[in-house]
Amino acid sequence: MSEQFLYTTPLDPRAKPLIEGLAFEYDSRYGDVLREPGAPREMDRYPPELFAPSHGGNFVLLLRDGVAIGGGAFMRHDERTAELKRVWTDSALRRQGLASKVLAELEAQVLRQGYERIYLTTGFRQPEAVGLYLGHGYTALFEPPDDPETPRKLPFEKHLDVGASRVLANTRVTATAEAARR
Repeated sequence: MSEQFLYTTPLDPRAKPLIEGLAFEYDSRYGDVLREPGAPREMDRYPPELFAPSHGGNFVLLLRDGVAIGGGAFMRHDERTAELKRVWTDSALRRQGLASKVLAELEAQVLRQGYERIYLTTGFRQPEAVGLYLGHGYTALFEPPDDPETPRKLPFEKHLDVGASRVLANTRVTATAEAARR
């Protein structure tokens, strides 16, 4: 069983089952609870090009033996901040740490693309997502409500260690150069 990350676009046919699964999950958990009348569904709010490197974003799939089992994306939020979107894993493969793998890969790519901070929102009916982000060092930018079923989006942020990323990158370059001389 081999796993690898593939940077592509949301239009890649390999992404289709995951995106359809995510859309189904959003619809089954929320219906129209978070949507303003006349507003597009969550999955239709952002055109695919926002997740392209040319627009400051990216889209990644986690493949297992060539089949997409997880993925996620980010887009430019502001000059120094990327906004995570669409972090998801195949519902039949949950509780295997796949979301953590995808999140770590996205964070690394966000750094590679020069961002210093990550912003994201998740929904109030996604406690597993809240746990994922809190468990990976994200700071909640909200107070717990009196009623946990209060319809709302839950924002998070994480400031990335840009210095450590540069040290690691320089270490890799130095090690590669030394290996090439041998």
